[in-house]
Amino acid sequence: MTTEIEPERIRVALLEDQQVFRESLVLVLESAGMDVVARCSQTPPFLARVRERSPHVAVLDLKLESGDPEGPDTGLTALRCLHDFYPAVKPLVLSSHHEPEVVEQCLHAGAAGYLWKHNVGCAEVVEAVTRVARGERLMPSGLSWGAAAQGFVPQEASPSGGVELGLLTPREREVLGYVAAGADNLKIAACLDITERTVKAHITSIYKKLGSENRTQLAVLACQLGVQRPAGV
Repeated sequence: MTTEIEPERIRVALLEDQQVFRESLVLVLESAGMDVVARCSQTPPFLARVRERSPHVAVLDLKLESGDPEGPDTGLTALRCLHDFYPAVKPLVLSSHHEPEVVEQCLHAGAAGYLWKHNVGCAEVVEAVTRVARGERLMPSGLSWGAAAQGFVPQEASPSGGVELGLLTPREREVLGYVAAGADNLKIAACLDITERTVKAHITSIYKKLGSENRTQLAVLACQLGVQRPAGV
């Protein structure tokens, strides 16, 4: 069940080191009736503002090169901190990285959505923020098949044409949740108190039912379908 939040009430925090792009985002979001409560170029002040203002959505870039002492990849650090300490905030990654492994890493770190910076328009950003605030998950279309397609796919859409969670048994859904959280077979077996061989059998069955070819596709598809990830993984 999604939470209805009117666009004019959405509070947004921005983490973006390119000043021109950051200020452009501020104008776009505020023109859409949203309240930009943070506009930061470094992770520490960004997290401080998140703690103070409790935004609904955090829009963040991955590669920050603004002198942050933690290094250039602090967007991912911020994403992990949001997941661990501010779970009510919905993170939306807006990045130039389009590699599937980078997107998968963001999903495992708690991203609710991912947009490619180089081909996204103002209206798409506003719509993405609005949908993420409602509880949807957004991904670049065709990503798990390596296609550099534009736009994003809402949670209810399926890139494999009508894939449904109803095809899976309750245990297979549990296993899929752990896959989406980045757990390996040994970890899944320990958490579910089953053998690793049984885990492999469940994953093989999931591959067949959902039409996925590898673990990355399963993780992305699980997020698109809104599969609940287990806590603490």
